[in-house]
Amino acid sequence: MFSRYKKPGTGAPQPAGKPAPAATAQPAPAAVKPTAAPQAKPQISSPRRPAAKAAPVDKERKRKERLSEIKVQLHKRLLEDLNLAALERASESELKSEIQAISAEALDEMSVVLNKDERAALHSELFNEVMGLGPLEPLLQDETVNDILVNGPQQIFVEREGKLQLTDITFKDEKHLLRIIDKIVSAVGRRVDESNPYVDARLADGSRFNAMVPPIAVDGSLVSIRKFKKEKLAIDDLVKFGAFTEEMAAYLQAAVACRLNVIVSGGTGSGKTTTLNALSSFIDDSERILTIEDTAELQLQQTHVGRMESRPANVEGKGAVTQRDCLRNALRMRPDRIIVGETRGEEVIDMLQAMNTGHDGSMTTIHANSARDGVSRLENMIAMAGIEMPLKAVRSQISSAVNLIVQASRLQDGSRRMVSVTEITGMEGEVISMQEVFRYERLGLGPEGKIIGRFNATGVRSHYSERFKQWGYDLPPSIFEPIAAE
Repeated sequence: MFSRYKKPGTGAPQPAGKPAPAATAQPAPAAVKPTAAPQAKPQISSPRRPAAKAAPVDKERKRKERLSEIKVQLHKRLLEDLNLAALERASESELKSEIQAISAEALDEMSVVLNKDERAALHSELFNEVMGLGPLEPLLQDETVNDILVNGPQQIFVEREGKLQLTDITFKDEKHLLRIIDKIVSAVGRRVDESNPYVDARLADGSRFNAMVPPIAVDGSLVSIRKFKKEKLAIDDLVKFGAFTEEMAAYLQAAVACRLNVIVSGGTGSGKTTTLNALSSFIDDSERILTIEDTAELQLQQTHVGRMESRPANVEGKGAVTQRDCLRNALRMRPDRIIVGETRGEEVIDMLQAMNTGHDGSMTTIHANSARDGVSRLENMIAMAGIEMPLKAVRSQISSAVNLIVQASRLQDGSRRMVSVTEITGMEGEVISMQEVFRYERLGLGPEGKIIGRFNATGVRSHYSERFKQWGYDLPPSIFEPIAAE
């Protein structure tokens, strides 16, 4: 087994002189002790005794540093000895056995003694270095982690349940971190260096990856990983988690099935993509859907789905394919619905035109803090696209294209809620008229900082009630009746 994946001709040297220095180095501290004892008597030792409590911490730190140095040496040895070309055909169990064999031989040569747990941890870390993403691999395997944020080699944060936590995982140094970054971006045909200091990429499992390296990143490379959920959350899951109520789910099902154009609005990490995924489950399986994203994250379960992803320019600054290019081409591909992962630029005008011209039921997300702010963002994006239109014409375009704005938000306790559902009903003069149908009301704070609140209807009957009836969704009036204050 050991010779199967080892490079031919790599013989292990026999360092005959290494054990001898270890044996002769031990008497030296013993010789120092007699001379140190007389000097210790005049000193007042009692005030310095508390410092002894830090000794276990220092010992643990030194042990970690020693293991880190050993891991670096073993990793170099693995790169020298392993036949990387043959590893592509090796199974995971075979590779782990090979790494254990090579590392055991190297540890014997280095006269390093480790206990069973230390050896198992070292073998796991070496496997992650060779085949995975090093220290980041355990975090990627942890299903409770939503985001991984690296601020230089010594600080790695994760987000769990909406809260950021500092981990005890670190890289050895900046070179180690840069090597992992280069391993990720080179796998997708990209590069990152001083001339091109930032990069967007996608990991093999679909997770979104962003990195920025020095000199732009001052205190070490910055890495952000938004993990890809293997199992998407359905509407029932979101209702169970308290993102919204069953009444709101019934209303949203009618809105999506009746082909209202929907915008999901919210801030970073508020759950816009998760909400969009859940809403897409209400689309009929017979419809042709085209999705356009910068990084493919949507997980639609329908049969007839065409997925498109934009592409940045290459090293020469050529070959870029924007979301607008994909959207224009999608209009020629006979879609029933178009779903844009996030509208953030000049593609907004094509999106609005698609919603207005036979592609009812299209959906997208935008960054905004409220429904009214979302409309203002659409106006600003049209202006930034360089399209000279009177403000009234722009607002008329928006009011006729967008039917529903769903506002998602991440609250201060880390929970994510659908805080508002607002309908756009048309124009009144030069102002877009809107009405809020559902909202989240905050009532106070719980014992551990948990927000206490409830979802409530505003008492306004839906503007699209007649349309719902025509499509076979006759919602009971009780859905729109507010709960009386206690």
